[in-house]
Amino acid sequence: MTDKDLNRKINLLKATLWIGKKGCTDSTIEEIRRQIKDSSIIKVKWLRSTDIDPEQIAALSNAELVQVRGRTMVLRRNKERK
Repeated sequence: MTDKDLNRKINLLKATLWIGKKGCTDSTIEEIRRQIKDSSIIKVKWLRSTDIDPEQIAALSNAELVQVRGRTMVLRRNKERK
């Protein structure tokens, strides 16, 4: 997949997971893992009042951080794991 194709796919994606005021919990990480396993690429959003580290979330969920814009991150299946 070229970068142009990936960007097009990212733009069309709807957020499938929201991180709320409790922040990123263990169940959130498990849900990210499940969704990535099912669809290979997901979009995650979080509340303005929530302190989030996208790189840490990607590492904990064994995913690749593709993009961060504002309070939205895009994660995809880690190429090493498949």
